[in-house]
Amino acid sequence: MGALCLARGGLAAATRHSARYSRVPSLSGVPARRFGRGADRGDVPAEFACYRLPHRTVLKVRGEDTRPFLQGIITNDVELLEEPALTALYSHMLNVQGRTLYDIMLYSLKEADAGQGVILECDSTIKDSILKHLKIYKLRRKVNIDPCPELSVWAVLSKQKNAGQEASKPELSSPDKALVWVTDPRTQEMGWRLVLESQVDPLDIISSCQKGDTGEYHRHRYSIGLPEGVRDLPPGVALPLESNLVYMQGISFSKGCYIGQELTARTHHTGVVRKRLMPVRLSAPVQDLEEGAALQTQSGKPAGKHRAAVGQLGLSLIRLAHAKETLTLKSSDDTAVALEASVPDWWPKDVKSD
Repeated sequence: MGALCLARGGLAAATRHSARYSRVPSLSGVPARRFGRGADRGDVPAEFACYRLPHRTVLKVRGEDTRPFLQGIITNDVELLEEPALTALYSHMLNVQGRTLYDIMLYSLKEADAGQGVILECDSTIKDSILKHLKIYKLRRKVNIDPCPELSVWAVLSKQKNAGQEASKPELSSPDKALVWVTDPRTQEMGWRLVLESQVDPLDIISSCQKGDTGEYHRHRYSIGLPEGVRDLPPGVALPLESNLVYMQGISFSKGCYIGQELTARTHHTGVVRKRLMPVRLSAPVQDLEEGAALQTQSGKPAGKHRAAVGQLGLSLIRLAHAKETLTLKSSDDTAVALEASVPDWWPKDVKSD
């Protein structure tokens, strides 16, 4: 019964959107680089940490047909960006079989002549693939798609020590230097997203901030069970509902048709998702794992597949019937490693209670 509650828990969340989040998690142990220009020196710790994300890149999609073009190829409702309070969306692009190809974020474009234009953030390792994908479906639409190598993507997280404490969005001393400065649309625990010209230092515009190591950003993601990029969401393999797309506010079940909708809608309306991507803690770091390494219960039953990890923190696709059990994973040298899954705090309350 608990597994069924887990499977059903996220469906009621499909229409929620998180542009108004104000609470973010604690981040302890972030390696200090240097304080922002406006931060107090001395013994006063920085309130925020910013992380350069070289694994993410951005494209500009502009033109009068931008929104109808994107509406037919993404899972979320791009028309929501017309709402004044909503300037960012999370979404997936699917293949015709309904499996995830790319996880993306869309940001309203500030440029005066942008019209319905957006900035599209994606995994930098598949930039060429996503450009090809967009051009295939562009057809004769009036849309221009341009890579932006001159822009850099940053994540900004609170360094509060007590999870649950409220942290307000940092003020920028020069807001005009930020092309994007928004609350992360996936969950409040991911703080804020910042897109800058590459030569702009975020410490020049965010006070009480220090730079952190990108590895710490990934450890934070894995600790809360949030996937990002092709390593966590292998193209043509991951299913959007198993990947918690509903929980990350990344899908609309009321918009019109889009590529891959049929299987996704059918799964949603059956009300049952038997596997979910969950945060796991390994008993020891594991190197050189095969992609999609199998998980087993203590009795040898199939329990899911491992996706990725940094150290002892990672993500695995877990059969919910075995989510509360200690599972095992075999490394390339046939060493058995134990792992335990947990239910993230940012998942819906009815899921966490069971």
